Amino acid sequence: MTIHILHLHSSFDLGGKEARAVQLMNAFGDRARHTVVSGVPGALGARAAIDPRLKSAFPEDAPPLTGKPSVARYQALAGYMRRFDLVLTYNWGAMDAVMARRLFPAGLPPLIHHEDGFNADEAKRLRTERNIFRRIALPAAHALAVPSQKLEAIARDTWKQPDYRVHRIANGINTRLYAGRPDPGALPGFVRADGEIVVGSVAGLRLVKNLPRLVRAVAATGKALRLVIVGEGPERAAIEAEAARLGVALTLPGFRAEPHRYVGLFDLYAISSDSEQFPISLVEAMAAGLPVAATDVGDIAAMVAPENRPFVVPRGDEAALAGAIAALVADPALRAQLGAANRAKAVAEYDEQVMIARYGGLYGGAIGRSGALAG
Repeated sequence: MTIHILHLHSSFDLGGKEARAVQLMNAFGDRARHTVVSGVPGALGARAAIDPRLKSAFPEDAPPLTGKPSVARYQALAGYMRRFDLVLTYNWGAMDAVMARRLFPAGLPPLIHHEDGFNADEAKRLRTERNIFRRIALPAAHALAVPSQKLEAIARDTWKQPDYRVHRIANGINTRLYAGRPDPGALPGFVRADGEIVVGSVAGLRLVKNLPRLVRAVAATGKALRLVIVGEGPERAAIEAEAARLGVALTLPGFRAEPHRYVGLFDLYAISSDSEQFPISLVEAMAAGLPVAATDVGDIAAMVAPENRPFVVPRGDEAALAGAIAALVADPALRAQLGAANRAKAVAEYDEQVMIARYGGLYGGAIGRSGALAG
């Protein structure tokens, strides 16, 4: 029997958590059908990545996921959830649904909550009132799924969740796709000049990604580099303005699906975020055989190959980020060595089949049908 899954997302524009959710939906195939609700109305950019053969719905009449707490709103959320076999909630923006299940559990299906990281308002310090809210709400969840070691520690130590409820499942990708040659025409507007070194990043253009910092780091190298940032979001104008101010050659092709087609066009990969946990984009860059210069946030230092760790620098040290980029730009042999080590680690530890099997087992087990989503 097909499992009807309700996905309650803080936003469903394509980012790391949305990419993984779609990856799992596509992997489960016709064993499940999906109803997706976004906490931000109209933020449904990830919808296009769902296999069109799947049964999926995007209702506009679902109760709002955010708003002033009230008994009536929580009752409405609980009533809506009753029509499904399994409820999956994602990040703080869907936490009210978890609370609704805590307050009105009668007749509700099991719920699994996912935490993948924090926006700019919690990038440097978690908010006390949200920590307390999570402690109260999360006992309603069958499980809490997190991708990173740091989030696992926060779940246990700050949100006071018992070990049996917390499941750390590393994000995974189809690493085989990244072994081939990239498509030179995959990024609109991107043309590599003779001898040009390309620094690339794939990220939503959001405040927490701090991409103007990356622009400044590239400028500070003093080298003629091209910076390519693949993604879309509200910070586009600020990034463009910083590049214009500093004279950085910048290409912003917008969001592009199928990163295996273009990540290999970069010479090195860079992350400038104020907050990450276990970024899928980093796994993609590693699978494509790229060296990485990044801020030391989330699990990034643990994710890259040991040889690459000296190029993961303190978050607030722009000079160190510029130095890491400059050192990689200056040494093609080092780039090749680190890229090969990163690819080997991605293939060995972050391939998607392990991730799909673990999530499938977790979801199926929650409804008492452990093999229902197995391929």
